[in-house]
Amino acid sequence: MNFGWLKQIMPRGLYGRAALILVVPIVTIQLVVSVVFIQRHFERVTRQMTATMLREIVLIEARVNTAPDAARAEIEGLELAAPLGLGFTLPVRGAEAEATGDARGAFDFTGIVVIDTLRAALPALRAVDLSRGARVRLTLTTGQGVLALEFPRDRVSASNPHQLLVLMLVVSLLMTVIAYLFLRNQLRPIRRLARAAEAFGRGQVVPYRPAGALEVRAAGRAFLEMRARIERQTESRRLMLSGISHDLRTPLTRMRLGLSILPDDPETRDEIAAMERDVAEMGKLVDAFLASVRDEATQGPSEEVDLGALVGLIVEDAGRGGQAVRLIARPAPGQVLLTCRPDSLRRALENLIGNAMRYGRKAEVSLRRAGDWAVITVEDDGPGIPEERYEEALKPFTRLDPARNQDRGQGVGLGLSIAADIARGHGGGLKLGRSARMGGLRVEMRLPL
Repeated sequence: MNFGWLKQIMPRGLYGRAALILVVPIVTIQLVVSVVFIQRHFERVTRQMTATMLREIVLIEARVNTAPDAARAEIEGLELAAPLGLGFTLPVRGAEAEATGDARGAFDFTGIVVIDTLRAALPALRAVDLSRGARVRLTLTTGQGVLALEFPRDRVSASNPHQLLVLMLVVSLLMTVIAYLFLRNQLRPIRRLARAAEAFGRGQVVPYRPAGALEVRAAGRAFLEMRARIERQTESRRLMLSGISHDLRTPLTRMRLGLSILPDDPETRDEIAAMERDVAEMGKLVDAFLASVRDEATQGPSEEVDLGALVGLIVEDAGRGGQAVRLIARPAPGQVLLTCRPDSLRRALENLIGNAMRYGRKAEVSLRRAGDWAVITVEDDGPGIPEERYEEALKPFTRLDPARNQDRGQGVGLGLSIAADIARGHGGGLKLGRSARMGGLRVEMRLPL
């Protein structure tokens, strides 16, 4: 049997599931107590009370049947019914005398017991009317005609257990509120841990202190240890890259110096020029390393910024720098607020714009909001990248120059990689595609709001 539909209606959050675990047992207990105890108890009480009332009915029926005539039966019946508190009518005429069916309310469950008990003990019973609310009226066939008896309903069935039901409801609500308060206190540390983990995934370090149950405290301590290890590893990586880059500068400088003092020999001129180009390319790699390490080391704290204003400022600065780039769409001011590291985000977008201008003649930038995400799109009119090489293009030091325009100079393959790392550091990502409007590369940077 497929229970997939059940998963669709069940709550997905821990709070909803925990509340369901608390509510379902409480409701089940109430139903079981109501059906098994209350209903059965009041059915037995109703049967006993109806049996007691039957003695009076049978007595009056016997007195009417033994009377010599109808007039005497009416007199004796009234004399007997009055002290017993019964309404007495003999003979009954009209439509009521012909009626043979029973009547009760749709939710009058004890009425079923009353009717069954009366009919089992009174073979001459014609009809039982329980639809009159607080009164019961029944008709019987006697030797002197149709007899009608009327008496209060509370003489054959117990009153509804209003007080017990109200007490059960009040206690259930009270226990539900108490359970809710305890549950909220238990889930608050989990939410704080989730917020701290989410913030760390976006490159933010928020204060966090383990609290709550032992298991939650253990998870919190594990998170703090993991965060500390990652920070130490990141710092070690930063120092290692910085040291390696600085160490490489010394032999490169010696190589440049050695190449510059070599004699100008026509036979070795081409080889020397090739070696100089190799040294220059290595210098670019080292400079890129140093720039990346320097930016990571000097990145400022996270702050809330108007992403539309920041993107507009970056595009404006690129235009003043001689790049053919324009901003084609962005939301109104104040509609896209993002907590981020502005300097890192600026570098990522500048890398995307620089990458677009390196391989194309013009570029377009747009910003839009998609639900809880901010999407920055950079498109160019260059040759683009084959779809099967999108993943490769995001790796460090990957240059797809054979498929790209090299007229604007070659990079070192870090532009897209750095932008992707910055996007991931903010909890987002980078997506490559083909620009339908300009025909070149389309890069989408998605950032969670």
